[in-house]
Parts: sequence; structure tokens; C-alpha cells
Amino acid sequence: MKKILTVLLVLALAMSVVCAKGAEEKKVGGGSLVIYSPNSDALVEAAYAFGTQYGVDVQVLSMGTGECLQRIENEAANPQADVMYGGVNYANGINYAKFFEPYVAAGNDKLPEAYRNQGGCVTRYCLDGSAALLINIDYFKKLGLDPDSFKGYADLLNPALKGKIAMGDPAKSSSAWAELTNMLLVMGEKPYDEKAWDWVAKFASQLNGVIISSSSAIYKGTVNGEYAVGVSYEDPCVGLLKDGATNVKLVYPAEGAVWLPAGAAIMKGAKNMDNAKLFMDWLISDEGQKEVAKSTARPVNPEISNTTPVMLPFSKINVAYEDLELCGNSKKAWQSRWTEIFQAASK
Repeated sequence: MKKILTVLLVLALAMSVVCAKGAEEKKVGGGSLVIYSPNSDALVEAAYAFGTQYGVDVQVLSMGTGECLQRIENEAANPQADVMYGGVNYANGINYAKFFEPYVAAGNDKLPEAYRNQGGCVTRYCLDGSAALLINIDYFKKLGLDPDSFKGYADLLNPALKGKIAMGDPAKSSSAWAELTNMLLVMGEKPYDEKAWDWVAKFASQLNGVIISSSSAIYKGTVNGEYAVGVSYEDPCVGLLKDGATNVKLVYPAEGAVWLPAGAAIMKGAKNMDNAKLFMDWLISDEGQKEVAKSTARPVNPEISNTTPVMLPFSKINVAYEDLELCGNSKKAWQSRWTEIFQAASK
């Protein structure tokens, strides 16, 4: 009997070593991770930092949110990527949930309740400023306009700016959609009322029939002097300032600017599922949040501050708060209404 017990004990110890080794190997990572992402270069660098830390061969395919979602839908039977990193906002998390793997990352319970994954598929990892108006100082002076007098959305209706504004398509781009909902929130007498839609119609006329298909083309075109104003978002605009651009100025609308939690999600049936889950865990860990803090986005963990010196603190911005549920549930209807307004304004 002692012999049998000894043998069983040895086997149990051996199995525990094997299991511990397996768990350690899973934690270490290795292998590959394929990511679809609409994120700016600075946030993409954070994904590569994850790969370096865990020995994972990270491949990031950068494209707009609309293209990411279209690919995910087309490839549902045979996913070619493991993670969508960025662009998974409240509405997309709901509307595309069937394509994403339910997963709650480790440490989710440590985040502020408003930014947690509530048992679904979206891991929120940073705060994106929806409203960032990038002004080309030289272009403004060429038009005889004072860049310092430009304060917000109302100034976009200046007749001198007609046809000189870069704006994305809210029906296809997550950043443009966030900009539209920000406008609807703050440009009426009440949030999302008809007066706000009236203002949106006037703004659509200012675009002179031109809509930009790529989010990056907006801020890059503005800094390169193609547009006087780029209706963009905070992350890449701050990135330009951080990199030393002196011909542009970032304006947060005086009427109010919204910050939304940016999300990532795992593809259902991902080929590198373990690494995808590890990436989600890492994104909201202290290590991951510190990498996010090096970028031009604001970490979702309030205890970790962004380290970019050119980023304006919240205390100096009129921060507005969006009704996420209303905007998410209204997305398709509002996108259709925007398209109708833009098409009518472009005739």
C-alpha cells in the first residue's frame, strides 16, 4: 500500500510540474498574433511592445474601422485576424457581437465601472477624444483668418472655410461617427435635438461635396496644407504636436468635447486564441496601460496618467458626457440621416 501511495504521490507531483509548466508557457506567450486596427501609429506601437514583452510575433494590419468590420464579417467562417484593436465602440460592440469572442480580461474589475467590460466581448483600454479640430495656421493666415479666434464647432460655419474642411464619413468611420454624435450632443438647445440636426445640415454644406475616406488622411492632409481644418480626434492630432509640428493648432470645441472608451475584441474562432486573450489581459494591466500612456491617448485606468507634455489636461477643457446607450441604439438611423443630409448638401 505504501508503494502504491508513493507511486501515486510521484505521479501527482509530476503532473503538477507539467501543469505549472503549461501555465507558465501560456503566460509567456510565443507564437503569433494578427491584429486589425484603425489606431494611430502611437497606439500601434503599444501592440508591438506587447509582442516584445511576451515573445509574440505581432502583425498589425492598419485600416479604417469600416474596412476592419467588413473584413471581420466577410472572414467570419475563417478568421484571418485574431483581434480588432480599436474601433470597437459601444455601438460596434453591440452590432458586431456575433463576430467577437466573449471574454472578460483579467483586472477588468479594477477599472472604473463605466469603462468595464460588463460580461461581453469588448475590452476598453483607453479614452479617445472625439472632438479635435486641427487648424492649419498657415492656411488660416492665407485666408485672412486669425487661428487664435477659432474656438469650436460654431466657427466651422465661417464662409471662408467652405470646401476647405476635411471630415470623414460617419456611416463608415468610427472617429467620424464619434464626431457626429459629439456635434449632436452640444450644438442644439438640448442634446440630440432637431436644432442640432439643423446645425449638422449647415456643416454638411460647408464640406462642398467632399468627404474623406481615411481618418489618417484628415490629419495628415491638414498638416500638409491640403485643408484649413481637419475634423479629427485627439490621439493623432496630439501626436503631430508631440512630433514637433508647428504649423498646426489643436482646438477642443468650446461647446463641449467628449471622451469615449476605446475598445478591442477577439475574433470568434481566432487561430491564436490564447495570445489574443493574453493581449486583452495585458492591455488593461499596469504594464499595458503604461504603454498606452506613452502614446497620445489617455489610459482608461485613472491611476495612470498620460506622459505626453503637449496634451491639455481635462481641467482646461469643456468636457461633455455622451449618452452611450442612446447613441449606440440610434447608430443606423443617424448614419442614414447623415448620408441623406450630406447627399442633399452636395447637389
